[in-house]
Amino acid sequence: MAKYNFSRRGVLQGMGAAAGLATMGTVLSVGPSRAADFKIRMQLGWLASNGILGEVMADKLGYFAEEGLELEIVPGGPNIDGVASVASGANNFASISSSPSLMLARSAGLPIKCVAAGYQKHPFTYFSLTGNPIREPKDMIGKKIGTQGTAQILLRALLAKNGIAEGDVEVVVMGSDMAALKAGQIDAVTGWQTNVGALSVLGDERVDMMLWDAGIQLYANPYYTTDSMLDENGDKITAAIRAIARGWGAVHADPEAGVNALVERYPNLDKDSEMKAVDLVLGFSFNESTKANGWGQMTEENWMAQIETYDSLGQFASGAPALSDIMTLDILAATADVRPKIG
Repeated sequence: MAKYNFSRRGVLQGMGAAAGLATMGTVLSVGPSRAADFKIRMQLGWLASNGILGEVMADKLGYFAEEGLELEIVPGGPNIDGVASVASGANNFASISSSPSLMLARSAGLPIKCVAAGYQKHPFTYFSLTGNPIREPKDMIGKKIGTQGTAQILLRALLAKNGIAEGDVEVVVMGSDMAALKAGQIDAVTGWQTNVGALSVLGDERVDMMLWDAGIQLYANPYYTTDSMLDENGDKITAAIRAIARGWGAVHADPEAGVNALVERYPNLDKDSEMKAVDLVLGFSFNESTKANGWGQMTEENWMAQIETYDSLGQFASGAPALSDIMTLDILAATADVRPKIG
């Protein structure tokens, strides 16, 4: 696997302050800021949300400044191709909602590569109601499933993984309209468990079946950049991941402070809703894998399984991407002593 231009000085910088972070999940002191010598332009796959709690917290606590970095968060949206903006060099770092987007982009020839995984399990879930529950894949047979157009492939993968014929399930392409589920127009609808505001209408009747638990184990909020950025400024990407990891550790140590930082930066977000969601977000960010290997960890085995699943469904028009083209563990290795080991 390729090795990148990591600065040993950059890797070691701040480790003394972060020694406690690896085991306790937080650094309380903030070192003196200095003029940034490099701007991280972080492209989001969608609008700003609780998926960037760690980044916002890291910026507020001065962790990016300690690395000599300035953070600019660039929002995405329905008409913005975030992957293309990074591949073109308009932005130099990014996070996107789901790992398959990166595989498909790499297969199409875009020179992007994943360096860390924000969520260890994908929050994508099939929601049904207690009166007509879908608790496991076989319960979908004969049912009407509402899902987003871009998520149809996830349903196909789930059905194939569980030996269910596609014709045994009726698919309704729609948004995340919980009202349609409540009205009985569909038997299940898809969305993220962290979207607590939209899900609140389902109340105690809600039944969850996570895509992850059904056998399709994707990463959510993967971080990525370009081959050239890694070759020419790998130390800056290393520094950014180090700062972000510390930020997520600080949110874990004080969730309300993290939410306060988020709504301060994005006043359109509602603090009460974000406080209800923060424990869910942290649950997806930290688990037994991060306790052993640190925040942001990912595995070659998981990526290979994803590639094979999508390839078996004919999703790569130009052929499946090579594992070494779609991801690297080098950034994680360079930050291993700083990324918080929290379960």
